[in-house]
Amino acid sequence: MGPMLGTVQAGRVLEVTLCRPPVNALNDELIAELDAVLDRVTLEADIAVLHIRSDQKTFCAGADLALMHACLGSPEGLEAMVELVRRMQRLFARIENAPAVTIAEIGGAAVGGGLELALACDLRVAAADATLGLPEVRLGLLPAAGGTQRLTRLCGHGIARRLILGAELVTGLEAERLGIVQWAQPRAQLADWTREMAARFAALPKAAQGAIKRCIAAAGDPARDGYAEEIAETRTLYDHPETRRKVLEFLNRRAA
Repeated sequence: MGPMLGTVQAGRVLEVTLCRPPVNALNDELIAELDAVLDRVTLEADIAVLHIRSDQKTFCAGADLALMHACLGSPEGLEAMVELVRRMQRLFARIENAPAVTIAEIGGAAVGGGLELALACDLRVAAADATLGLPEVRLGLLPAAGGTQRLTRLCGHGIARRLILGAELVTGLEAERLGIVQWAQPRAQLADWTREMAARFAALPKAAQGAIKRCIAAAGDPARDGYAEEIAETRTLYDHPETRRKVLEFLNRRAA
């Protein structure tokens, strides 16, 4: 079996395309390939944006149903499925905490674990007619790869209860209105629009973006003092060569 994703770097943007037919179902192999991408993003300073997309009609349909079927027959199989969900949780946490800005381009259905993957990204743009949702309750399950947590933090308890308890699917346009995605675009324009947006974010200082991500993550966490973290990050940034250069250039322009 060949690679389940493709990677292309354009400037400081690493574009990753999921390509596991027919629906980019998440299994151990695809998770391992995505983990390897996160290793690269963590180690390579010239990657400022990770852009995740799909070349299938579906963005990602979540956990592999064939694997689920094979695992249902024994206690060992049940533990294998639970371990897969744990691996998904760990992968999505790595995406959420990556030192680069992460973008999900949702060109097709993002349901179950597929939407959980997108929710782990900093930014989400969906085709206006794409389908999004966390319908696990229809199978007597719950979105356990971070779905109950991230959707609640993103949209509030009311919207999370509505969508998850009711197994409701929404379009990309409705997802934008509810705050699940930041942008909805016509399908024909989605790929070009997202690449242009990725390039715009990649042109901004990576160190500052990493600091901003950490401070935003501190918001609402009772174990962290977000205000103190802002001061600590600011002190570090003032010592960063790129920040010093940009601040001096700005001050010199104002003085001219």
